[in-house]
Amino acid sequence: MQYRTLGRTGVQVSTLVLGAMNFGSLGRTTQDEATAIVHAALDAGINLIDTADRYSQGESEEMVGKAIAGRRDDIVLATKAAMPMSDERNHRGGSRRWLVTAVDNSLRRLGVDHVDLYQIHRWDPSTSDEETLSALTDLQRAGKIRYFGSSTFPAYRIVQGQWAARQNHLSRYVTEQPGYSILQRGIETHVLPVTEQYGLGVLAWSPLASGWLSGAIRENREITTSRSSFMPQRFDTSIPSNRAKMAAVEQLAELADASGLTMIQLALGFVTAHRAVTSAIIGPRTMDHLHSQLAAADTVLSGDVLDAIDAIVAPGADLAPDEKHDTPPALLDATQRRR
Repeated sequence: MQYRTLGRTGVQVSTLVLGAMNFGSLGRTTQDEATAIVHAALDAGINLIDTADRYSQGESEEMVGKAIAGRRDDIVLATKAAMPMSDERNHRGGSRRWLVTAVDNSLRRLGVDHVDLYQIHRWDPSTSDEETLSALTDLQRAGKIRYFGSSTFPAYRIVQGQWAARQNHLSRYVTEQPGYSILQRGIETHVLPVTEQYGLGVLAWSPLASGWLSGAIRENREITTSRSSFMPQRFDTSIPSNRAKMAAVEQLAELADASGLTMIQLALGFVTAHRAVTSAIIGPRTMDHLHSQLAAADTVLSGDVLDAIDAIVAPGADLAPDEKHDTPPALLDATQRRR
């Protein structure tokens, strides 16, 4: 396992992060399975676990808490808040009212007295940066969180958050968690240059592109992955963007074979090769998934392989732009573009 400094925090973290999104009802992973995965990951050298209150509506946090019992001091523990947790309109977002409640709920479910990294799961356009940063700073001073970060923020919102912290003499976001893979490289254009400018740690989610880069999806083969069962539109090969992904996957598979690598090693090695990226988040649902992903822990891609990837998917290109989660609201809601 390799380790890198998380932004400018001084905290050393593994280049592979154990993501717990699949723990619980979403991934149909039981407590015994989750505990086995956590222990195997820790034994392999992973020292950062990432979850969120939203994952299976708190079930993931509960499972992580039980799995890390007795090993808390060896773990950099991260969770997230801001996504809707119920139909109640104020049980979401970045307001002080909600974050103070949400962090206590997460601590209770995790069975800990603090988390090391508390992340705003998505930018909340209805709440000011000062409001959110002030609440996070107070939670930090209270000892409930050590650091805080953002997740899937557009580049301009990352910049605004840094300036708001400076202007109001508040603590700042120290990490960003963006989606990033060979098939979705858009963050190379704006987000990663900004995170480098401000010295943010970067924890990249979906490095296997929802399974497209796992080796299980190939031309003329039925797609039967877990993700395809509840996100069928992302795997419907009659859709042009999915046909483009399939064409790229076939070329990448040839490249991986020629390089003596698995598709997973190629995919994870690509993400961690970018100098702005601290770690790639893996989200195994089974022990087999974990072992296949741990095999990429020490993968270092050569310049020739990285150049070949660039020839297949151009730097800064998103093969499925409609799947991005950091699109400005005005591009999604016509009422925000018009008077």
